[in-house]
Amino acid sequence: MEPFNVHILGCGSALPTLHHNATCQVIEIRGKVFMIDCGEGTQIQIRRSKLHFSKIQAVFISHLHGDHCFGLWGMISTFGMTGRTVPLHIYAPEDFEEYFHQSMKLFCNGLGYDIHFHGLKTTEQKIIYEDRSLTVETIPLEHRIPCCGFLFREKPTAPHIRRDMIDYYKIPISQINNIKCGASWTTEEGDLIPNSRLTTPSAPPRSYAYCSDTRYMKRLHEVVRNVTLLYHESTYASDYRDRAKLYYHSTAEEAATVARDAEVGQLLLGHYSARYNNEQQILDEARAIFPNSTLANEGLVIKV
Repeated sequence: MEPFNVHILGCGSALPTLHHNATCQVIEIRGKVFMIDCGEGTQIQIRRSKLHFSKIQAVFISHLHGDHCFGLWGMISTFGMTGRTVPLHIYAPEDFEEYFHQSMKLFCNGLGYDIHFHGLKTTEQKIIYEDRSLTVETIPLEHRIPCCGFLFREKPTAPHIRRDMIDYYKIPISQINNIKCGASWTTEEGDLIPNSRLTTPSAPPRSYAYCSDTRYMKRLHEVVRNVTLLYHESTYASDYRDRAKLYYHSTAEEAATVARDAEVGQLLLGHYSARYNNEQQILDEARAIFPNSTLANEGLVIKV
């Protein structure tokens, strides 16, 4: 099975601490590398993770709060100093475009590679990236400013050929692709060999949904239903429920409720308030509702 990994580079919230870095994740999927959000300190975290700068082909910015984007220009500048030549794609809320280009003129002239900005309508659920093996679509979220999450989905792959059956029925190599596409085979004697005897099913497609920052949304579970892994912000435990409501954040209980109602495979919690020196309370509250919950932490790599 092709790798599909989520690297946690930062999982803290707005106030910098010595305990957690600002939000950033790197997604490895089928040989491609993407970044979600780029908080302050991202470059150092990339070096600690031993991920390669040059392999990041796109950055997805969820919203324009500094803990999700202040690291972007430093990283773009470093890409230029390290000799990058391939284009970099930036996907971010459309209101960001003018400020982004102004900042590029101030800090990032003469890079040696191209930057392509893609403005997002955060109120739309829409596919914004697609290639032969995956799609990325936006997830409208509810925060104090325009904000969206991102849903990474593998495309279904062809079934696996049963080599023993191919050899037994002396099926020519030229017919392999047809069989992968669902064709059966007729022998010289006229016997029909069904496709199900010639193949085994491929692994089910995997998916990852990133939802940060947002208040609890009663219908979010419909958008992320059955995803393999859900990252949902859990800035507070229930002791700060009123604060979560005021600042359009979620509690661990609310994140777990989304995971339970969506019937996801696993819940990953993050975006912790600096008020907590230990996130065990957050984890305990989530697991009371959705047992397969895990705390994000810097350096953690989750295999989807």
